[in-house]
Amino acid sequence: MVTSVLAGAEPVDLPGGRVGALLSHGYTGTTSSMLPWAEHLAAGGLTVRVPRLPGHGTQWKDLNTTGFADWYGEVERAFDDLLVRCDTVFVMGLSMGGTLALRLAELRPEVAGVVVVNASLASDRKDLKLLPALSKVVPSLAAIGSDIKKPGVTELAYPRTPLKGLASLQKAWPVVRADLGSIRCPVLAFRSRVDHVVEPVSGRRLAEGLAGADFEERILENSYHVATLDNDAPRIFAESLDFVRAHAPASTG
Repeated sequence: MVTSVLAGAEPVDLPGGRVGALLSHGYTGTTSSMLPWAEHLAAGGLTVRVPRLPGHGTQWKDLNTTGFADWYGEVERAFDDLLVRCDTVFVMGLSMGGTLALRLAELRPEVAGVVVVNASLASDRKDLKLLPALSKVVPSLAAIGSDIKKPGVTELAYPRTPLKGLASLQKAWPVVRADLGSIRCPVLAFRSRVDHVVEPVSGRRLAEGLAGADFEERILENSYHVATLDNDAPRIFAESLDFVRAHAPASTG
């Protein structure tokens, strides 16, 4: 039985020029958290894709039947599609989407550049050490969506946090961190000063892993975790487009 996709959670495909951008949403989130960003990049002349990651945008129980390999596979398929249509492709992501973007850059040297927002790479929370065992007996915990400072803005996300899927993400963290040194393209990271979902340790691990590389971190002072829908969103959109133009100047008018 195929679960119907929630309105607003559908994949996004915006045609543009010969420079592409692949955007990935976060865990329990949907493509709607990336849509304003995607539209800004498309208005700037880019061809943009935002895939719906497996288990997302339907019902929360579906996430417990998928894992990091499934999400990565969907991102890689979207990347390959953009490579057919574009000369240059950049990869961007929010939270777990940032984790996936980094992993893609580690494994695919064709990635021209990476932009991440509050990428998830680690946690200091003691309760998460129990996650592998807990996920076998408890299906979900309270929701993590809509961590947004801007009044009146709500993220389209699951009302629960599925634990088997989260355990899969946690298992992928050390793998992604260990291979950060293999990234050869420029990386721009946005990090919220106050984030109630992803802890500062993720930002530190990213900076450590990319030490000596073409890497820059920029702090967001007026947004929480879902910064792509928050007060600093216009800054993220504008600066990520500037980043693309700086690293693919011949292809973006």
